[in-house]
Amino acid sequence: MSEQSIDLRETVRQRYAAAAVQVTEGGSACCGPEPVEVDENFGSTLYAADERGTLPAEAVAASLGCGNPTAVAELREGERVLDLGSGGGIDVLLSARRVGPTGRAYGLDMTEEMLALALANTAKAGARNVEFLKGTIEAIPLPANTIDVVISNCVINLSVDKPAVFAETFRVLRPGGRIGVSDVVADDTLTPEQRAERGDYVGCIAGALSFAEYRAGLQAAGFTGIEIVPTHPVADGLHSAIVRATKPASG
Repeated sequence: MSEQSIDLRETVRQRYAAAAVQVTEGGSACCGPEPVEVDENFGSTLYAADERGTLPAEAVAASLGCGNPTAVAELREGERVLDLGSGGGIDVLLSARRVGPTGRAYGLDMTEEMLALALANTAKAGARNVEFLKGTIEAIPLPANTIDVVISNCVINLSVDKPAVFAETFRVLRPGGRIGVSDVVADDTLTPEQRAERGDYVGCIAGALSFAEYRAGLQAAGFTGIEIVPTHPVADGLHSAIVRATKPASG
């Protein structure tokens, strides 16, 4: 990995570590912790009120995503689901409820502070079918062919090696498994330089792939049935999008 890539990853880690600390230690008012500062295109407001109401306040406050992947993935009872970049655990805890006691929800994050927050939120929620793993999304610490569904919420765009993320996601999915991801995607007409002008890397903008690049990356990893559907704009020419794809059942 290049020095620039290492620096970018560390910048991302520091930003999310600071967010976790803010939620854990920051002014807990009478109604619970203050949410991390985001605009209306990111954060807990993208979840239904009844979903937010079932979770610890700290999990909701630490939500920094651009969508609700647990809804787009259409999780089913008994499935094993993995959340890439699980943060404070909101999507893992929602997934655990959806897959039920016969299923299992894994969260993967590289940030110690977020993992600590997620574990505390899991204990508060009383979730038993949950496991958090420390690692990067470019080298997932799980065996091949063991996961039914991979979800992620505005995290893949932060990776400095997206082909590795797609390859690792494909590896851990069982044949016939699927992804249901929320991510930031750029119009095909925007150059990387133009994307960088619209926001910093940590803010989920500069590192975004275009629609065509995203599709090509998933295809190169072996995915089929690829759908990339924009849901709402997050900057000029950049969109929150739902990404779905499947690992072929055979071949």
